[in-house]
Amino acid sequence: MKRTLATITAILALTALFATAAGGRQVPTAPATFFGIGPQQPLTTRDVEYMHAGGIGIVRTPVVWSLIQPTAKGPYEWGALDYQFATAARGGLQILPFIYGTPGWLHVKETSLPIDNARQRAAWKRFVRALAERYGPGGDFWTEHSKAVNYEPAVRPALPVRTWQVWNEANFFYFAYPASPQRYARLLKQTTPVIKSVTPGAKVILTGLFGDPDARAPKGVDAADFLRTLYRTPGIKRFFDGVSLHPYAVDAETLEELVEEVHEISDDNHDRVPLYITEMGWGSENNFQQVAFEQGIRGQVRQLRDSYTYLLENRRRLRLKQVYWFSWKDVTGYCNFCDSVGLFRGGTQFRPKPAWHAFLRFSGGRTRP
Repeated sequence: MKRTLATITAILALTALFATAAGGRQVPTAPATFFGIGPQQPLTTRDVEYMHAGGIGIVRTPVVWSLIQPTAKGPYEWGALDYQFATAARGGLQILPFIYGTPGWLHVKETSLPIDNARQRAAWKRFVRALAERYGPGGDFWTEHSKAVNYEPAVRPALPVRTWQVWNEANFFYFAYPASPQRYARLLKQTTPVIKSVTPGAKVILTGLFGDPDARAPKGVDAADFLRTLYRTPGIKRFFDGVSLHPYAVDAETLEELVEEVHEISDDNHDRVPLYITEMGWGSENNFQQVAFEQGIRGQVRQLRDSYTYLLENRRRLRLKQVYWFSWKDVTGYCNFCDSVGLFRGGTQFRPKPAWHAFLRFSGGRTRP
């Protein structure tokens, strides 16, 4: 049977639009920047090479104020963060920074949002401005590293930050105490105008809301309740350009419920901003009775496959911009499932789990560089 050029073109277009997932099910593809990763440890050059080969386009990186400005009168200590930006950019990866962590010279608790007095507010604004001026478009970091210096290669291409995330899990006491949408609204109102005064086209997205923190206020507020209350703040929609969720759940079906609820809240408030999943993941150990997010080797694969299938199939309807798997490698001592949540086993070697191969079916990447 003869095929016209138009028919062949249509077939090729459909082939490009769909990728085959596990079990033969077909799901839509997405650009590389849709697939993000949240490492638990500083990036190495080899990490970035594997990430890039695997179809990952962006890395979510903590910017801990208390580490960068440990003393009130001391300079900003950019060295460690500069290294992360240089390592990522040289490998072609963008960075999504999330800013948090009040230094001890302002408050005894790092989890206290810096909004309670003039000194805290002024110091926070100075820090945010310095970040935007350093890592945003035309920033000092990119200028300083545009050429090779002291045997260090130039940082090319320049991949400045165009999207910033304000705080981490502000609805959960582990990162913010008290967990309060009203207090978080005040932080947003301080932060967004500063970033946009430096980079008018920058995007500011909400803190990654922990879906169900299993704690009552002031220790925790469910993501949906937090977002509903935040929207009640007069004029708050002017201060953010995206909603972010951490839909940790017992399974992909529950993840879907959390995502749909948050999406519905934005729609109910006539706010068509993008949705970001800035953390999601399951562990590969078999401690389900102790840790609901640990599902075993096969369970990790199953939940990864089911969640990415749902998210990709509904990407446009949900206005879903990016999804970040947490995490890259297993690391002990950080959280109760951090020792098994990686796509690779811990250590300096790259020992992939079955979950890495399952991930590649969606990202279209290669197993190794």
